[in-house]
Amino acid sequence: MTQQGVRWTADQVLALAPDTASRRAGSKLGTAGPWSETGSSDEGTLWGLCRGSGSTPYQTVIDIADSTGPAYTCSCPSRKFPCKHTLGLLLLWAGGEGTVPRGPVPDWAGRWTKGRRERAAANRTTGGASGTASPADPEAARRRAERRAARITAGAGELERRLADLLRGGLAAAEQAGYGMWEETAARMADAQAPGLATRVRELGAIPASGPGWPVRLLEECALLHLLDQGWLRRESLPDGLAATVRSRVGLTGSAGGPPLRDRWLVLAQYDTVDSRLTTRRIWLYGAESGRTVRVLSYGPAGRAPELTLPVGLAFEAEVSAYPGTGQLRAALGERFTLPAPTRTRPPGVSTLRAATRYGEALRDDPWLDACPVTLSRVIPTPDGDTWQLADAEGDSALPLTPSALSRPGLWRLAALSGGAPVTVFGECGHRGFAPLTAWPEGTGEAVRLC
Repeated sequence: MTQQGVRWTADQVLALAPDTASRRAGSKLGTAGPWSETGSSDEGTLWGLCRGSGSTPYQTVIDIADSTGPAYTCSCPSRKFPCKHTLGLLLLWAGGEGTVPRGPVPDWAGRWTKGRRERAAANRTTGGASGTASPADPEAARRRAERRAARITAGAGELERRLADLLRGGLAAAEQAGYGMWEETAARMADAQAPGLATRVRELGAIPASGPGWPVRLLEECALLHLLDQGWLRRESLPDGLAATVRSRVGLTGSAGGPPLRDRWLVLAQYDTVDSRLTTRRIWLYGAESGRTVRVLSYGPAGRAPELTLPVGLAFEAEVSAYPGTGQLRAALGERFTLPAPTRTRPPGVSTLRAATRYGEALRDDPWLDACPVTLSRVIPTPDGDTWQLADAEGDSALPLTPSALSRPGLWRLAALSGGAPVTVFGECGHRGFAPLTAWPEGTGEAVRLC
């Protein structure tokens, strides 16, 4: 089946948007008004000219059949990826048969599509050839690894002294010192090439201003940071799996290895987090045959969305390879064999009580885990005073929503989808509560993105 036979929904298109502003702007361009010379091909190419503020319309081309895609290009000056014109053209195409007529690909669109596919084929050939080339100097790599490990060890030792000074002087000193003390310590961890430690130290700095009960939360996080420090300093005596987890949490991710797992993967959720240096995209996938849930990460520079985009609710056949570490769910996305297509596959759901138990079990393998992926079956979003919870339809247990989930518009989409009836919800369950990411109504309804 060609990609033209798989028409996306508007929600699946808008899931590709890098931010809320792009969703709004793209939605305004999802009608025929601003477009001319639109077309589509059986090979999965869409194109069109969009009227903008200049005298020349913007040329937009989308390759839906790209093996790493969809892929896009647009002559507009926007640095967002995809831009609003790309989203608008996809929304127009998603409107139904005939909204973007089929026809011969114009030269300006064909040149880009042909060039991209030729480069992709060349990269695959070069990649295969490079795999047989002489490897990098293993002795030099070993020396670099030893030097970095020594710097991290020095940084971990300094962090231990900082934590001891904090506890010796009392937690009240953290509130008086302000954020500067933590930022300075985080910078020292970054200099020690331990980005995982640096991130956790920065998070400590925000706790004294987080409201009532902050001393307890600060003490808990300091204890976890101390545990990670000690894990690194004693890594040689740890079991291999736990040692790999410690290295990953410190910031030494390693490479995905082991035999690749081929499956038909349902895209459960996709969302971005942004800091001053990097945009991180997290994509959750569920394997229909293996029953495994894995997380794929993609990165982009600050201010730009990562290129990897997968429409929530669709499924595709591909290989993934796991990263090392006990209880680690991160995987690298390998070769794809089919394009994303609608599916009736749903992950099996559990009760809220079982979800909390599952998180507790996951902590045995990774004590620093903030949350684990869980699908809740037949739950009802219910207000609970100033907050909300997901309550079992046939039980007396419930999970509170995370504070961050309460401020997102996804909460109201979830409440509207439910209307007081049970729904299936996928999200992340942790010590702060449950963060809903995607929901399905009872029956065979399409996935609704909540983040």
